[in-house]
Amino acid sequence: MVEEAQALLAATAEATGEKVKEARCRLAAALERSKEICGRVREKVVEGAKATDEAIHEHPYQAIAIGVGVGALIGYLLGRRCSRDRD
Repeated sequence: MVEEAQALLAATAEATGEKVKEARCRLAAALERSKEICGRVREKVVEGAKATDEAIHEHPYQAIAIGVGVGALIGYLLGRRCSRDRD
């Protein structure tokens, strides 16, 4: 989407008119904000992944138990759904 917006900015570079200039400015500002937000989200995801990795290394058996429990719950729910769909 960002690439398409940048292509639109490039395509309208020679266009004149106040409304076009105003729209280009708003689009450029929105692109910058989206890049900043994307960067912040990426940083938070990396921090979360590092924290999860540390927690799993500190408590491996608990992590395995949680994974098995979540998998069993998902399997149970999918099994119920499939059996209900057959009826």
